[in-house]
Amino acid sequence: MFRVTRAYRFAASHRLHAPQLSAEENRTLYGKCNNPYGHGHNYVLEVTARGPVDSSGMALDTGRLDRLVEQAVLAPFSHRNLNLDVNSFQGRVPTSENLAVEICRRLKENWAVTFPGEWPKLEGVRIAETARNIFEVKAHEIE
Repeated sequence: MFRVTRAYRFAASHRLHAPQLSAEENRTLYGKCNNPYGHGHNYVLEVTARGPVDSSGMALDTGRLDRLVEQAVLAPFSHRNLNLDVNSFQGRVPTSENLAVEICRRLKENWAVTFPGEWPKLEGVRIAETARNIFEVKAHEIE
């Protein structure tokens, strides 16, 4: 059994602000990430799948994965304001934790169409917001 991880990059902006909290509570909780004008990141997304090596000698068709990630993640998120431009974050704070969950959900939703057999299986995603802030979620933990 192999695990194959593929890395992608995209830039997006966001503002961390929970409408149910006061301005002071938001500043205390989110600090500089609560800037009213938002801020951006150059995200590094890693998508991991697992499976046995098939007759092609590979465990994962990376071209198929690239097309899925482009359609489900990069096109809707790249160079966007997550708060304003992505419906999934209307009413939900676009923290990197929530971003990782949303990306994983989108990949899971389209996985069977892209990979119709038993293998490969989506294992999870990992997203680096900065060199020090990295978030990971396993696909089986997402509904």
